[in-house]
Amino acid sequence: MKPGRDGTGERFADAVDARLPGYDGAGQLLRKSFPDHWSFLLGEIALYSLIVLVLTGVWLTFFFQPEMREVVYQGPYLPLRGQLVSRAFDSTLRISFDIRGGLLMRQVHHWAALVFVSAIGVHLLRIFFTGAFRRPREVNWAIGVTLLALALAEGFAGYSLPDDLLSGTGLRIAQGIMLSIPVVGTYVSMFAFGAEFPGHDIVPRLYSLHILLLPGALIALVTLHLILVFHLKHTQWRGPGRSNSNAVGKPLYPQFSASSMGLSCTVAGLLTVLAGVAQINPVWVYGPYRPDQVSTGSQPDWYVGFLEGSLRLVPPWETNVAGHTLMWNVLLPAVVLPALLFAVLYAYPFVEQRLTGEWRQEQHLCDRPRERPVRTGLGVAGITFYGVLVLAGGNDVIAESFRISVNALTWIFRVSLVVGPVLALFVTRALCRALLHAEQERLVEGEETGLVRQTLAGGYESGHRPVTEFRPGAPRRPLSPPAPPPGSRTGTPARRHPGPEHRTR
Repeated sequence: MKPGRDGTGERFADAVDARLPGYDGAGQLLRKSFPDHWSFLLGEIALYSLIVLVLTGVWLTFFFQPEMREVVYQGPYLPLRGQLVSRAFDSTLRISFDIRGGLLMRQVHHWAALVFVSAIGVHLLRIFFTGAFRRPREVNWAIGVTLLALALAEGFAGYSLPDDLLSGTGLRIAQGIMLSIPVVGTYVSMFAFGAEFPGHDIVPRLYSLHILLLPGALIALVTLHLILVFHLKHTQWRGPGRSNSNAVGKPLYPQFSASSMGLSCTVAGLLTVLAGVAQINPVWVYGPYRPDQVSTGSQPDWYVGFLEGSLRLVPPWETNVAGHTLMWNVLLPAVVLPALLFAVLYAYPFVEQRLTGEWRQEQHLCDRPRERPVRTGLGVAGITFYGVLVLAGGNDVIAESFRISVNALTWIFRVSLVVGPVLALFVTRALCRALLHAEQERLVEGEETGLVRQTLAGGYESGHRPVTEFRPGAPRRPLSPPAPPPGSRTGTPARRHPGPEHRTR
């Protein structure tokens, strides 16, 4: 309602505030600004994928039977008819072939799980490369890393429930990892499986984790994460009118809410279309799990592929101590390596801020990756390390497809795992510095017009015009000569251009 000349609108608002004491607080919440940039939507994609996961998962629980008891399959899939299968595998086939819409729901659930893990991973990368983990958001960063770990565990638990040959092979590998733990490995394995592998308890226990404990923890942490996002001012790119003390963007209601609801419908629709046209996890092709069989060319889902690759790259190192065998070839890649990776992720914000001295003040403006050459180099090195491990997890398939020796390919991946991240670090750091220098020259000299004119002295020079288009966070005009290359310490910032509130045109 627009206020009239006599102040009618203002009196109406005052009357509403007087009768609804919470209206004013809710109004402030609804007017909270959220910056409008596509990179800030990655967390929302993860949230809406989780909602699709919960809805489809609830539907699947009505029909799935988490039992290892064997039955004779009598369903419509002829190649398996008459074979002994577990109740879990039988109910999975019944959902796929007998229940109307069952296969679609299974595939929506599986695709949503992959998108959920992917969105969390890419969202964490966005936060890392832009420095959005700095004070006061260290706790939210730790929550995000914990969400990633829980999402990996949740995906593995759900992936193992159908009791098919592929997931059973993964469980066999998981049992080997448990046994590699010194002293207590056998106890851990017996506790998880309830007996000698495969036992009859593992699927019911994974089912309880998959539908109750892990989803509860995920929803609780997501809720806490969103509360902190609302409590803390959202990060934003530098630009005109934006500073470390404000937030420029869409208000929560109605603009941001409308666009967010549109994104949620888009995510749900695309997942449904993807499930309808792209087959995933056809368990009837793999067949039921048998301990004496392993499917040829079996590959886990991509998010745990790095564990498979690390297991394949470590040489067969073993040590006998007091009658006990320490299986370094399993313990190091499957237990120590993941623990170190997550420890580095948890500790990095605190280490970088201590090295740069930024832990003393709050940071609400995003860094461009090129402005932090060392941090960006470390991130690209980590991605390279992870990528080599994922590729190594399929070394047998790659070797067969390209007619390469598996042994030669394994050694190539071993060397790449050591050399690749180091090269990625130095190349990325040099590239960031080159981009900064080129950007400074562009701002000083302007953009080339393509016109060449002759000077009075008889020489030639190209024409330039002032820069008018800028990317998010880019400086508008340098007030000093091009900055020297930034220091070599981790995360040391380059010489910053003045904030937009101090820039002039």
